Amino acid sequence: MSPNIDDDSEDRLAEAARRAAERSKQGLEDPEPSLGARLGQIGILGWTIVMPTLLGLFLGRWLDRTFDTGVFYSAPLLMIGAAIGFWSAWKWMHSHA
Repeated sequence: MSPNIDDDSEDRLAEAARRAAERSKQGLEDPEPSLGARLGQIGILGWTIVMPTLLGLFLGRWLDRTFDTGVFYSAPLLMIGAAIGFWSAWKWMHSHA
């Protein structure tokens, strides 16, 4: 005698097979980026944050040396540069998602 398989379990099995086939097809059409591409993205994000931060710091240090003001300009320009860098990185990530 063959085991009884009800219609509900056959439907679930067919649905699972259909979803697996769709995932497989989608994976072939849109493959994951390579490790090198991922590392390149990380590098771009790093420089996107670091460059404005360093530019703000260098400009602040130059202004502080010019006007002999301690860290009056360095601290806020460092924070403004970091904020610009993080905002730029956020915008870049959402445009390349």
